[in-house]
Amino acid sequence: MAGTISRIRLENFMCHSSLDIELGQHVNFITGQNGSGKSAILTALCIAFGCRAKNTQRAATLKDFIKTGCSDAAIAVDINNQGEDAFKPDIYGNLIKLERRITKSSSSTILKDQHGRKVAHRKDDLNEIVEHFNIDVENPCVIMSQDKSREFLHSGNDKDKFKFFFKATLLQRLKELLETIRDQVHKADSDVQELEKSIKPVMRELDELREKIKNMEHIEEIAHDIDNLKKKLAWSWVYEVDQQIEEQTVKLQKLKGRAPACQERIDRNTVVIDKLKKELIEKEENLRSLVGKTREENNMKKSMENNIAEAVKREIELEAEHERGAHMLQRKNGRLNQLQAQLRDFQMQHMQSTQAEASQMEKDMQNIQQQIDHLHSNVTRLREDENEFTAELSGIVKSINDISKEIAENDRRTKQIKSDIADLQRQQSNTVTAFGGQRVLKLLESIETNHKKFESPPIGPIGAHLQLASESWSVAVDSACGGLLDAFIVTCCKDLHVLRECASKVNFNNLRIIVYDFTRPRLIIPDGSLPTTEHPTVLSVIQSENHTVLNVLVDQQHLQSSFVSGSC
Repeated sequence: MAGTISRIRLENFMCHSSLDIELGQHVNFITGQNGSGKSAILTALCIAFGCRAKNTQRAATLKDFIKTGCSDAAIAVDINNQGEDAFKPDIYGNLIKLERRITKSSSSTILKDQHGRKVAHRKDDLNEIVEHFNIDVENPCVIMSQDKSREFLHSGNDKDKFKFFFKATLLQRLKELLETIRDQVHKADSDVQELEKSIKPVMRELDELREKIKNMEHIEEIAHDIDNLKKKLAWSWVYEVDQQIEEQTVKLQKLKGRAPACQERIDRNTVVIDKLKKELIEKEENLRSLVGKTREENNMKKSMENNIAEAVKREIELEAEHERGAHMLQRKNGRLNQLQAQLRDFQMQHMQSTQAEASQMEKDMQNIQQQIDHLHSNVTRLREDENEFTAELSGIVKSINDISKEIAENDRRTKQIKSDIADLQRQQSNTVTAFGGQRVLKLLESIETNHKKFESPPIGPIGAHLQLASESWSVAVDSACGGLLDAFIVTCCKDLHVLRECASKVNFNNLRIIVYDFTRPRLIIPDGSLPTTEHPTVLSVIQSENHTVLNVLVDQQHLQSSFVSGSC
């Protein structure tokens, strides 16, 4: 029968060192003297099925059940699991083996199947088995210990006996369960009331949403009417396109005769482009040669500056020498005047001197005169050197000025050539700057800054969104597009005003802006409306990933019927 105990094994539990009892299928009697361990078997069953140590009234903790002198204790219980009430027979089989091991520091529970394989070890799994077989070890009607029997038998109070009966028949647990359920019901009622209060705004929102749904249904009807009007508008466009096709057919007949002239102009422009490319190569070579000359002239300039420094130094030395000579000449002149004064004094005082003394004085006068002549010659030589040095210095200064002017002119030409090369390189690397220069980049930055103000981002410049089948068509396509390559496209009048404000901020005046519906699909040009000629049209030599750009060019310039020419 499922749920009955077939075997109990104890090791080092209370007074038993090793005990193995096999129980029968029905009532079993265990007899023995006092202290032989009969109650220990009943206590072991309580501990095995999860009873706490205090509830057994035998010990305070589980480690107190370990036999004195031993380190651990073990309880093994075999539970029959056969019949209709079997617990998970597909997992445990016909026998459930429950093992409880107790140490001084911990305890563990293991559940095994009939073959001894471990199935579970959690307390919840044990509680599930206990609840399934209704094994309540704490119920005195299931397990009545000696203490509980003594308490029942010696109690003469009807109230205490009723409490015992109330507890034994599980009515006390049922009462506690009902009280818990009552509390949960009250709590659930309060939660329901709060939810009812909180759901009122949601109900109002639901009513608003229902009203919006009705409005949306009305909007869907309007959208359906709009679709019908769009179809009518499309057919009106088809009618207009048919009329334009007829007009373009007439123009095509007139333009057929102009195709050879256009082709001739294309050939001439191709020659001009080749010539410009050659000129660019020559300018680059001239730039390299000018850079070399500039380097040489800089070296020459440094050499001249060194010569000027030496000349200035020499000038300073000559000026110092001239100043010393002038001082010396001044001293000599003073000495000469002094000697002449002495000579006159001597002549006046010694008019009657002897002939020998006269000749000696004449010799002295001759010597003094020679000194004076020598000083005059030195002064003359110094003045000539000064004049020559001044003339040489003027020539050097003039040469330096000429060289400086030549260097400045070469620098200006070099900067101009570098600027031309940079412009050509920018036009080759950035196609945007080819349609408006640097101010287009500033305008695009302003558009990016104010992108939230636009309904749809503007498209432009138009030329930046075009690809040519060949670079030789660039001049002809530019002429045929009539200045539209620098223009921008917007989808509504509001974007038109916003784009004009952006252009005004970056000083981009006279910007051409075209208002066009971005949602309009690519225009399909019937084959019958295209010109039948061997010469290409403008539309056939250009490509664009943006269908709005091609639609604008077709609507504004009729490129589908214009021949490739600078005059188209």
